[in-house]
Amino acid sequence: MTPEERMLMAYRGRPCDRPPVAPEFWYYYPARLLGVDMAEFRTIPFHRALKVAFEHFGCEGWGIVTPHLPPPADVTIEHETRPLDEHRLETLTRYRMPDGCCQERILFERQDAAVWAAEHPIKDWERDLPLYLHFHLDRDPEEADVKEAVAAWEEVGESYLLEANLGSTFFDFIAPARAGGIEQAIADFMERERELEAVRERYGDFMVRKARAFCRHTPFESFFIGCTWSCLSLLSPDFWRRWDRPILAAVADELHRHGRLLHHHFHGRCREVVADFAEIGLDCVCPFERPPGGDIAGLPGLREVADRLAGRTTFNGNVHTVETLIRGTPDDVRREVREIRAAFEGNPRLIIGTGDQVGAETPEENLWAMIEAATQ
Repeated sequence: MTPEERMLMAYRGRPCDRPPVAPEFWYYYPARLLGVDMAEFRTIPFHRALKVAFEHFGCEGWGIVTPHLPPPADVTIEHETRPLDEHRLETLTRYRMPDGCCQERILFERQDAAVWAAEHPIKDWERDLPLYLHFHLDRDPEEADVKEAVAAWEEVGESYLLEANLGSTFFDFIAPARAGGIEQAIADFMERERELEAVRERYGDFMVRKARAFCRHTPFESFFIGCTWSCLSLLSPDFWRRWDRPILAAVADELHRHGRLLHHHFHGRCREVVADFAEIGLDCVCPFERPPGGDIAGLPGLREVADRLAGRTTFNGNVHTVETLIRGTPDDVRREVREIRAAFEGNPRLIIGTGDQVGAETPEENLWAMIEAATQ
């Protein structure tokens, strides 16, 4: 079977020749294999860089590409990038609209994939939120230009599972754009509940229409919704269920109507809402991190997750990217892989993956140990 076929079989819960093994190669390890720094890496198409990494190790995997959705016709976007010093750069983006202008500033380093928001677009709630919503939500998904995304899908072929990126959960649509960060965003959600309920309905409708349009106009079999702050390391289970679960459920329902699949990336702690993943029909969730970043530890914890997923949602992840892959030995890696396999023995809804992105400093022998332990 091809890597893409194994991933899709796992997403659908169908028996396979063996569990897929899918380290999360994102920015750092592909850049290491290509021999480039992060400034150079940003000039390489992401799907192509991932292809190099997955083919190097001959394993399964997944990645994302975002179909282009043009902004409303009355929006003008201005970009300006300038160096701050020999290590850092700044990008200023202005969004000019008939009713006003909002802007954001992003800082990034030449040697690092991380970015930092130095200025957020939603500074004054009453003034900036309508502008932010107009820019993002007053778009017609049927007008999406999907040519580049489909070309990337064709180029990847069956090397790994390339998914169409739909965007984020509702809290992550609002919070990272809000001046004051997550603390201010949580206060907004507490103080402006009725207003944000209406915005959530608008956002949910947009996400469903976007999923429908991408299904109609692209061949992608799996779609992706990411996670920034929408996890139980930062939010309560009740908060997540109120604001983010409805969007995920609505998108999953729409994709399933078209015979497509939904993969959700849920960082950090997740144990208290694992049963929700199955109830709302998520086809795959990752990365089920071990402590301290997450709360899925050891064989008992893994068996509890397998039980709560109830054979309805595929598990992907759990090999610790720092303590095990970077600081551990090949035997440490094999031990964690054995735990994961034992917890899901006989269960086809398993992908042996990593607890988030593989670091550039990860010894290659540890990655080979992970792959060998998963495929034997």
